[in-house]
Amino acid sequence: MSDLINGSAGGEGEDKLILAINPGSTSTKIGVYRGLVPPRGNVEKVWDRSIQHSVEELSPFKSITDQFDFRKDAILKILREGEVSFDKIVLIMGRGGLTRPVKSGILKINDAMLRDLRAGVSGVHASNLGGLIAHELALSLPQAKAYTVDPVVVDELEDSARISGHPLFPKVSIFHALNQKATARIHAEKTGARYEDLNLIVAHLGGGISVGAHRTGRVIDVNQALNGDGPFSPERSGTLPAAALAEACFSGKYSLEEILKMITGRGGYVAYLGTNNAASVEQRAISGEAEAKLIRDALVYQVAKEIGAMAAVLQGRIDAILLTGGIAYSETFSGDIRARVEFLAPVYIYPGENEIFALAYNGNRILQGKAEVMDYE
Repeated sequence: MSDLINGSAGGEGEDKLILAINPGSTSTKIGVYRGLVPPRGNVEKVWDRSIQHSVEELSPFKSITDQFDFRKDAILKILREGEVSFDKIVLIMGRGGLTRPVKSGILKINDAMLRDLRAGVSGVHASNLGGLIAHELALSLPQAKAYTVDPVVVDELEDSARISGHPLFPKVSIFHALNQKATARIHAEKTGARYEDLNLIVAHLGGGISVGAHRTGRVIDVNQALNGDGPFSPERSGTLPAAALAEACFSGKYSLEEILKMITGRGGYVAYLGTNNAASVEQRAISGEAEAKLIRDALVYQVAKEIGAMAAVLQGRIDAILLTGGIAYSETFSGDIRARVEFLAPVYIYPGENEIFALAYNGNRILQGKAEVMDYE
C-alpha cells in the first residue's frame, strides 16, 4: 500500500492530521481533523464524509469481517478524492468494537485486539472493522499510529450493578461509551471543571439508548443498550416482561433469530409504528396522530425514568444531566425530558452522535500529552 502515500511532507510547525474511522451497519463515516494546540482549541475539522452502503452492495459478504477490503477501499477512494496528504496523517483513530471488556481510555491497536476483533469475542458488529482498518492503513504510513478509544465494551460497573437477579444472567456493560465519555469531557471543559471531579448522568438518544451514571470519571452503572435492558429505542425493545418473553420463546411461533430481532432491530418504534425514524415519529406526533404521540411520549417517560434510576445510583449528588445523540436534536423531545428531570440537576443538550469528532478529540489529547495510552491485553 506504499503507493497510496501522496503529497509533500508538511513543513516544520504545521498542524498534524488525524484520520477518524467509524464503520456502521450500513455506512462508513470518516473524518479528517487538524490537531490544535491550546489556546487555539481542540481539533479543527478539515472535512468529513459518510459513505453509504446499500443492501445490494453488502449482500455478497457472508460476515462482517468479509467486508474488510470493501470498506477499506471505499475509505481510500474518498481520501484520494479529498486530496488528503497521507504523509501528514499522524494518528488513525478507529471506532472500538466488541472486544473483551476494557477500562475506559485510549488503547493501542495491537495483535491481541486484532485477533479478538476478527473473532468477535463479545459479538459481531460493523464497528469491529474500525480497529482492523485503522491498523491496516497505519502499516502503510510510517509516521502514523493506530488507536481506538472507549469501545462499546467499556466496563466500569460497580459490583452491585452487575447483579441481575439470577446468576445465569449477569449484567453486561455494552453502551455508547465513546460518545458518552466525550460529551462528558466536553461539558467539563466548557464549565471549567475536570471530568474526574464531576458526577454526571449522560443519556445517549439514538438508534439505541443508553443512560449512564458517571461518578468522578467512571460509569458505575448503565443499561445494556445493545440487546439488554433500559428504555426502548427506535429499533430496540429494552426491558421486556420476563415471563411473557419466555412464553414467546417456547410458543413454537418464533425462531431464535426472530426473537432476537424483536429485541434488537424490530423493537421499539419499529414494532409499534413501523419505522426507526425518530424525526418522522416526532412529526407524526406533532401532527396529531394519537398512536405516534402515545409511543413517543412513552419513550420520553422511559428515558426520564432511567435518568431517575441513575440519580438514585449517584445518591442525588448530580452536577448535571447531559442529553446527547441524534434524537437530542429535537427541541420538543429534549424539552419534554428536561421538564421531567430538571428538578434533579441542570440539564444540558449536546445533540448528535459525534463519534467521529469524539475519535478526533481523543486523538488530539494524545498529541497534547493529556491522555494515557493503554495496552490491550
